[in-house]
Amino acid sequence: MNEPLSPLQRAAVAFLLLLHLALGLGAVVQKSVTVDEIFHLTGGYCFNALGDFRVHPDNGVLPQRLHALPAVLMGAQPPRLEGNPYWQAADSYVLSYQFFYESGHDHWPLLLGARAMNSLFGVAVLLLVFAWARRLAGAAAGFTALGLGALSPTLLAHGPLATTDVAAALLLTASAGAFWSWLRNDGGGRLAVSAAVFGVACVTKYSAVLLLPIFGGLTVIHALTTPRSAWQPRRILLGLVAHGAAAVAIIWACFGFRYRALAPDLPTSEHFTTSWAWMLDRAGWQGSVLRAIAAARLLPEAFLWGYTHTYLGSLERGAYLAGEFSNTGWRSFFPLAFLWKSTPAELSSVLAIMAAAVLRRHRLAAWIVRLSPLLLLVAVYGGVALTSRLNIGHRHLLPLYPALFILAGVAVSRLAAWSRRPAWLGTGLGLAAQAVSALTCCPHFLAYFNVTAGGSDRAWRLLVDSSLDWGQDLRGLKIWLERQSGQPGSAPVYLSYFGSGEPAYYGLKVRRLPFVNGFKLATSYVPLEAGTYCISATTLVQVYSVVRGPWTLEWEKEYQQLRSLEPLFAEYATNPRRRAELERDAPADQWRRSWTRFDLLRFARLCHYLRVRHPEDHVGHSVLIYRLTAAEVAAATAGSLAEWQQAIERAAAGKP
Repeated sequence: MNEPLSPLQRAAVAFLLLLHLALGLGAVVQKSVTVDEIFHLTGGYCFNALGDFRVHPDNGVLPQRLHALPAVLMGAQPPRLEGNPYWQAADSYVLSYQFFYESGHDHWPLLLGARAMNSLFGVAVLLLVFAWARRLAGAAAGFTALGLGALSPTLLAHGPLATTDVAAALLLTASAGAFWSWLRNDGGGRLAVSAAVFGVACVTKYSAVLLLPIFGGLTVIHALTTPRSAWQPRRILLGLVAHGAAAVAIIWACFGFRYRALAPDLPTSEHFTTSWAWMLDRAGWQGSVLRAIAAARLLPEAFLWGYTHTYLGSLERGAYLAGEFSNTGWRSFFPLAFLWKSTPAELSSVLAIMAAAVLRRHRLAAWIVRLSPLLLLVAVYGGVALTSRLNIGHRHLLPLYPALFILAGVAVSRLAAWSRRPAWLGTGLGLAAQAVSALTCCPHFLAYFNVTAGGSDRAWRLLVDSSLDWGQDLRGLKIWLERQSGQPGSAPVYLSYFGSGEPAYYGLKVRRLPFVNGFKLATSYVPLEAGTYCISATTLVQVYSVVRGPWTLEWEKEYQQLRSLEPLFAEYATNPRRRAELERDAPADQWRRSWTRFDLLRFARLCHYLRVRHPEDHVGHSVLIYRLTAAEVAAATAGSLAEWQQAIERAAAGKP
């Protein structure tokens, strides 16, 4: 039994928690909405204010409800529902855009409120790792775990974002621990806590399904380490039933105890944005199980649809890793992401854990049993990550970090006992190293990469999307451009953006290159001239483009054919009279398709050139800034294949 915390220790805990909040929230007030936040907040608003679950039910309903509480309290208005084809089609992308930018309110206070709500999950993670490590190995272990977590760039980046990743890390860890506590200590109170935490995990993120094998493994370990006369299989069986019942009850409660996803008193639609029947047919044996559950109405429709959509989405998704592309991922993706984006202190913690296991091996078996919830969580979740085809972000490893912090705290304590040196020495060194990592990358925590990756400046060559560029720096780009406004000349500014932000919201007067956001906004032909080119790292590597990868002769031939129509594209875009004449030769839709395809090919060609050219600057490491001359633009987009290749070779050699 640990002694109560001294006043000084309580003050230290409070200081680290407040420091974490100050760093995290202080960073996100400088960041624009990230890709997923717009959907979480809009979905949660529809859940809370409208009682409708058609918008983004494919993520945890409980965190989204919490994210949207400030929006409801601030009196935010929904997008137009009656006669809105995107409401009828349950198009989460367009509806979210309408809610943020076209519903008559300022989205920024709503977003800050949602971020503040989510930061509470981060604080809860810190309290959990502190309490768990302290209970296992004393105060020094607790403060090691707390300090590593409070100053972790990963937790600082995602804790204050209105997403479900940190909430999932909290609930998966807490549920594994609560279940083990109930197994080892009989009592109705522990059973109630464990069942409730499991139920909440189920409405936090669908990865809660991984708790089932973790619970199974913990039950086996408990059976193997408990005298046969004391095992009480009936208690275990009834407890498992109670967990299932609690989960079902909490799921129904979060969906308003209604099977149908669509609110009966609102304009309706025929189906979700993707037909559920179509998805079930492609979900294999899981589809058959889900179909039976739906037929019996055992769980709400939106919950089942969301699980199905999430499962299918995990089977195939565009991914990028160090210059390579895949739709089904790599086994090396998450190990490399962990290696590149964990701090030196976190990587050293792995070594400390291994060293403690070796040096204290005479007590290893007993410690394995005590640490089994954490070890099984790492084994199951880490094993699934290794085989996962969804390789889009380091954030999906977040559930491993609380376990890492706790195990690191225990390791520091055990190594101190072995070396007969104060455990506080290891705690102090770990916290100092972690503080250096956090403060040197502040406020760009999301873009943190360590020295093994070469730092953040060139990290786009290794990973993109939510590992680096999640659309968070549109606000920073506005500030950067304002600082440049005093420079002579009035060269145009071009922007290719990956994210859910809206340049017009920040007053950005830019010429739009291809965006990646799914908002279905109208596009127009844009001529390329000398100017400032601001390119999101994710669009630069072209991971979500239909013309990603090596440039082919087929694409070059198609591009040159479309480029011959460029003067007509310009006339169509700028001259209404000429547009009418051109539409007599081909319908408007064909013109739009042609210039859209031309735009994609031209931009892909330009990106091949930019990827070998050093940018003049960057914004938050996620938006790369290039100042291109007319000659460079022409060489990259207007020349022959040979001229384009020569331009790339010159850029690679550092020549103009």
